[in-house]
Amino acid sequence: MIQYTLKCANDHRFDSWFQSGSAFDKLHVAGMVTCSICGSDDVSKAMMAPRVSTADAPQTPPAKPKLSEPANPAEQALSDLRKYVEKNSDYVGKDFATEARAIHSGDAPQRPIWGETRGDEAKKLIEDGVPIAPLPFTPTRKSN
Repeated sequence: MIQYTLKCANDHRFDSWFQSGSAFDKLHVAGMVTCSICGSDDVSKAMMAPRVSTADAPQTPPAKPKLSEPANPAEQALSDLRKYVEKNSDYVGKDFATEARAIHSGDAPQRPIWGETRGDEAKKLIEDGVPIAPLPFTPTRKSN
């Protein structure tokens, strides 16, 4: 495994792991390496400092971020958005399409909601003029 620091044409920098240097090259040529921030496939390797170990100095591994904490500003922004949505709106689950339509027609009280729906139901809501938008996260599944 090898870790590369990559950058896109928009100067976004991010790290990614590859099976080998040649695996990166094959994926890059096939257009399968994209920016994790903007999605651009105009990606190249960024300048990286080599990791060199010497026998004289003991190696202290860099502090690893906890998996439960955001690793970069984009993840932090998504985490903040999720907290805001969960705090300021009602989760209606799989009844989202029905509830959104009822609010739009005035049959249910006006309030911010979020939930889940199938793609065809979301398309029909948009076609009918119901203002909706996809969220970039899925509901947290809570177990008993």
